[in-house]
Amino acid sequence: MADANDLGFERGGVDDMRTNRKEIYVERGDCDPGGVVYCPNYLDYGAACTNALFERAGLPKQRMIRTYGIVGIPMVDLRARVLEPCQYGDTIMVESYVSEWGKTSFSVHHKMWNGDVLAAEIFEKHVWVAREDKDSPRFKGKAIPQEVKDRLSNFYDGSRE
Repeated sequence: MADANDLGFERGGVDDMRTNRKEIYVERGDCDPGGVVYCPNYLDYGAACTNALFERAGLPKQRMIRTYGIVGIPMVDLRARVLEPCQYGDTIMVESYVSEWGKTSFSVHHKMWNGDVLAAEIFEKHVWVAREDKDSPRFKGKAIPQEVKDRLSNFYDGSRE
């Protein structure tokens, strides 16, 4: 089994102030017939954890849409790697944070821990999107407000050792 430290990753540290943690219990329906998490479900876990990250920062999706006039934050790039398969009955701790900010885009990094083992990682890139014009069916990237960047960069609940 690959240990987090063997792979050059540390739990805790500088990311604590901007990391959200979400516990996921692996259900039977998440798994293939052999009881191992079906690969696309890791991506679903990542999407749920991105939503949880924004909610923890006080930015649930519906509020962002109303407040900032966006239509959403669609994913435009995705990469994942499974290092150790998770199985039915496992409890995974997912640590998520914004790893990079652009003018109209941002990247989210999810580390999925099964105990002390880094089981999987997901790397997502999203774009802050609005309509070109009020009545237009076309979309365009919109500058991410500094307030949003600040909220996602500076929260900490003290739950980490």
